[in-house]
Amino acid sequence: MDRRTLLRSAAAVVLAPAACAAASGCGVTRQSETGASGPLTGLRMIVGNSPGSGYDITARTLGKAMTASEAARGMEVMNISGAGGTIGLSRLVNARGNGRLLMMMGLGVVGAVFTNKSAVGLADTTPLARLIEDPSAIVVPKDSKLRDLDDFLRAWRRDPDGLSVGGGSSPGGPDHLLPMQVAEAAGIDPTDTRYIGYDGGGELLTALLGSKIDVAATGIGEMVDQITTGDVRVLATTGATTVEGLDAPTLADEGIDVSAVNWRGVVAAPGIPEERGERLTEALRTMRESDEWQDALRRNGWTDAFAHGEEFEDFLAEQNAKVARTLERLGLTR
Repeated sequence: MDRRTLLRSAAAVVLAPAACAAASGCGVTRQSETGASGPLTGLRMIVGNSPGSGYDITARTLGKAMTASEAARGMEVMNISGAGGTIGLSRLVNARGNGRLLMMMGLGVVGAVFTNKSAVGLADTTPLARLIEDPSAIVVPKDSKLRDLDDFLRAWRRDPDGLSVGGGSSPGGPDHLLPMQVAEAAGIDPTDTRYIGYDGGGELLTALLGSKIDVAATGIGEMVDQITTGDVRVLATTGATTVEGLDAPTLADEGIDVSAVNWRGVVAAPGIPEERGERLTEALRTMRESDEWQDALRRNGWTDAFAHGEEFEDFLAEQNAKVARTLERLGLTR
């Protein structure tokens, strides 16, 4: 099976003319879009969930860095929420040929394609580049009785359904898969646990601080301010090594054999000219070198993981297969 087939979650969609018209610019390639000099203009980026999410933060940070580096001017960020990002993904795919429409995506969208039985997948887009890796964490409010990871696991084992674990992604996304993998490694049946999904990190933070959930699985970058001020406490992080400047062990340090790192990247609408895709990728490369972006990496605890072309396409195929296996193993496919 080739990687393009592997990435599809269902049969290819045939776009109706009405859907094409609604997508604005579908099937139309403007001459100005293929220009190879000067900053790009008129770019719009879809974020598949609400403001304050990891995708939203990354997209808006990218827009500022694109302007600072003169790779582009005035990139607009659009929040098109729903179905784990697959509604936004459908909007992008329906905009076939629109060389000015992009989407911020990542592991959460990969999983949502499966769990929402989306008719479109990432194979229906034009992959541009992976940008970052973002370590995740298990966090609690500052006044939680769960003082460390051992406290949490003991309470969870006693009553898996008694503790509510929230995340900023739908089933199949990174915030969902992380606690399910931790449960499995800790000897808890993942199907016995209670996971509550929210539309991004902003809603998740509100739920955590409002005592609507006991524990949250989240990207560190989405709660970096609250971690710094002490409003939330980190019980453990998910990377292979501890996070610099953060006084928290890794899951592996605590005897939990789980290592999970989220990532984010950018895809474009399908059917754009090859030279347009190359121009967009070159703009992202220019943005990556800017002081604005490098400062954002340090500030948010992100790791530079830039990859493009065939390397990024192969990575998407591998991630798609990995998520499918994980969902099946955990009994979480629907």
